[in-house]
Amino acid sequence: MAKKTAAKPAAKKPAKLTQASKPRKKSELYNILAEHTDLTRKQVAGVFEALGKVMAVDLAKPSDGKPRIFVVPGMMKVQSIYKPATKATTKPNPFNPGEMMTVKAKPARTVIKVRPLKGLKDMV
Repeated sequence: MAKKTAAKPAAKKPAKLTQASKPRKKSELYNILAEHTDLTRKQVAGVFEALGKVMAVDLAKPSDGKPRIFVVPGMMKVQSIYKPATKATTKPNPFNPGEMMTVKAKPARTVIKVRPLKGLKDMV
């Protein structure tokens, strides 16, 4: 007797992507990605959660003061720059020569910069 092979059901073709009129909600994005990658919605959420954890570790406050960089290949470069606190000082006023101006003190802070990479620039 010849064995019958079970026919695989035809894979459902994902819906065509169209531009959103307003920013997509998280659940909408997860559903679209799940549909296009043959992953479950829960797996897509797990990927984003893991990506967030990796970014947090890579961009954490540096002990050496150097900027920290995280790259999403082909999309963007995220840079975390730690700026220490500054004291209040007086400096020459660049708009009125000969006059001094006071500069307020600033607390320590971490500045996040996101820069597009060539792949993202080419897409837009």
